[in-house]
Amino acid sequence: MSAETVSVSGWGRTAPTSARIVRPRTYEEAAEAVLGCGARGGIARGLGRAYGDAAQNAGGAVLDMTGLDRIRTIDAQSGTVVCDAGVSLHRLMEVLLPLGWFVPVTPGTRYVTVGGAIGADIHGKNHHVSGSFARHVTALDLLSADGAVRTLRRGEPLFDATAGGMGLTGVVLRASVQLLPVETSLMSVDTERAADLDDLMSRLAETDHRYRYSVAWIDLLARGSALGRSVLTRGEHAPLDALPDRARRDPLAFRPGTLPAPPAFVPEGLLGRTTVGLFNKLWYRKAPRSRSGELQRISTFFHPLDGVPHWNRIYGRGGFVQYQFVVGYGAEGTLHRIVRRISERRCPSFLAVLKRFGSADPGWLSFPVPGWTLALDIPAGLPGLGGFLDELDEEVAAAGGRVYLAKDSRLRPELVGEMYPDLGRFRALRAELDPRGVFTSDLARRLAL
Repeated sequence: MSAETVSVSGWGRTAPTSARIVRPRTYEEAAEAVLGCGARGGIARGLGRAYGDAAQNAGGAVLDMTGLDRIRTIDAQSGTVVCDAGVSLHRLMEVLLPLGWFVPVTPGTRYVTVGGAIGADIHGKNHHVSGSFARHVTALDLLSADGAVRTLRRGEPLFDATAGGMGLTGVVLRASVQLLPVETSLMSVDTERAADLDDLMSRLAETDHRYRYSVAWIDLLARGSALGRSVLTRGEHAPLDALPDRARRDPLAFRPGTLPAPPAFVPEGLLGRTTVGLFNKLWYRKAPRSRSGELQRISTFFHPLDGVPHWNRIYGRGGFVQYQFVVGYGAEGTLHRIVRRISERRCPSFLAVLKRFGSADPGWLSFPVPGWTLALDIPAGLPGLGGFLDELDEEVAAAGGRVYLAKDSRLRPELVGEMYPDLGRFRALRAELDPRGVFTSDLARRLAL
């Protein structure tokens, strides 16, 4: 089992800290690593796609779980897979799509591990239909602070604390996941433009129930009558009879493309207001006013940025902040105010998406609740950004909303309890199961989780 001390950061490349990286290859080595974490404790890490400091542990241990990457069993009849926590969604797609099965939930990248998907309780474009990832996990094996392994099932308190618990209840070793049947590896996609935020929200509210997947790219630099103009994209898994003859020869092929990676060093200020504003205008204008039934690859529809390795470099050395919040139905006024404030502040964000969430998920710290969720990337070096986002946090909390912990890098700790009402019992369960605080992270210390 190898170990070395290195600098670790999240995908946003802000606030790196040094930790001892341990790479277990077996369940026994993982238990050994947990028992040997030392005074600063440890935290599990997958492929490092949490944007902030959730998988960092300054001065302590970080367990790189990517070596635990075996797919244990596949039941092609019932559509269940049992796999190690270090297996990526990309690998599951490679193996399962040819068998006619797809992962039940995927975020905007397939380069996340199953363990990370459970710890962050990831959501995707289908939350309004399918909920978050942990809702499709039927059982998991959790390595506790004492080195024991517990098998957890949905509905048990420790399962609900682990789903969205950011790795702070233990190390997920293995999980059983219920899959989604598909006939092809293509998507049937409808695209349309929305003239402004009201137009977009009306279209989403009235017609989202017709689609399994739905998301809107939103121009946060547009102002005036164009405030919140958007490109709305919705889709379904294409049935076999929708494919042209040539594609029917291999309908379940999974062939994601790859573009060249950005250089290791990108000039600061490349994504400023001028360049992002120009990009946003072009992106909106090139989108069709209305187009139905376009066939797209799964990788194109779900994970367009995965085609650019290390795309996070485009923000330069200073990195970027991803800010994602949700406010409930009935708090549309808050969403309007925040979009207007971002536009007036001229925050240069070209990766901004709006979605609707369905029913709340059972995880005590799971992010989704019924309502509207907006996610945006902002260069970390933007002057006054911290204070501005603090103000937005207060608006979100006052409306009964919350910020996504898996993407956070700067939330103030006094707001977490307001946003997550089950935080008290989460802390109590952690204290009972892990009195020495073996499982910890930079995020946990910053927010007193």
